[in-house]
Amino acid sequence: MKKAAALTLSAVLMSGLTFGTAFAFTDVEDGQLEAVSALQARGVVSGIDQDHFAPNEKISFAESVQMMVKALDLNLDLIKFKSQPKASGIYTHIADDAWYADAFVIAYYNGVEIPKDVNPGATITREQFANLLVSALEKKGNFPMIKLISDVKDEDQITPEYQGRVLRPLHYKIAQKDSSGAFNPKSVLTRGEAATWVYNAANVLVAHSQKPPVANDEMTFAVEKVNDEVNKVTLSRSEKSSAGYGIEINSIQFRDGQALISYSVSDPRPDQMNAAVITVPKAVTYISSKYTPVIEPAVAN
Repeated sequence: MKKAAALTLSAVLMSGLTFGTAFAFTDVEDGQLEAVSALQARGVVSGIDQDHFAPNEKISFAESVQMMVKALDLNLDLIKFKSQPKASGIYTHIADDAWYADAFVIAYYNGVEIPKDVNPGATITREQFANLLVSALEKKGNFPMIKLISDVKDEDQITPEYQGRVLRPLHYKIAQKDSSGAFNPKSVLTRGEAATWVYNAANVLVAHSQKPPVANDEMTFAVEKVNDEVNKVTLSRSEKSSAGYGIEINSIQFRDGQALISYSVSDPRPDQMNAAVITVPKAVTYISSKYTPVIEPAVAN
């Protein structure tokens, strides 16, 4: 079922990630053309007229939420309601007949954290957009939480409540710092920048959804002599991209000149915050030098 869902999601998202340039806007530069054209082909974005997208114009909260909902295929398909949910029952300043009302309702029930008193017509800053986009992306893709070490030059300008989600678009290669290493969190986002970020996020989601599960973790062990009577045995997993992966020695059985070392492994939980650093999970035990170590996975109960 999960595999089928992943394939369906990928098909939906990938349907517009390849495109032709026959109807490309004339005012979009090469750096944003692929993103804007792909999103246009999927019906995610539209221009101010047939030939112009106005990529340098400021984008509103309403346009931002609509773009994210469409690009990431957020929906209410798996939610049953006793009565039709209305935007006015959730947000203070959004009318039920507004063109963006449905997008805000969908975003809310998909866990996107939008302020209840949001002004849909207001412009949106880079940090606000990053916060909403990562919220939508990680809820949709069930990404593991990671703790990042910041190298953003103007980190002190980021609103504290947005900090983690501002850093993650940089980690995912969704957004970029400027040439000085600054993120410019308080700058207002443009339509072209928003389209590029959302397009990149959709690609990240596709790659994450298609990533095959690891069936067998590569396990190795090394034996180190402590003294003539004792050896140190170190079990190691393959290299991991973040902390949160573990290995535990469950038991050791001695028979026929062998020490049978039973182990189990653990992976990060989706709600667990972990540092994004390269790690090699290890576990250590000590056995008599009379025995030859043999490792085997623990039998699940």
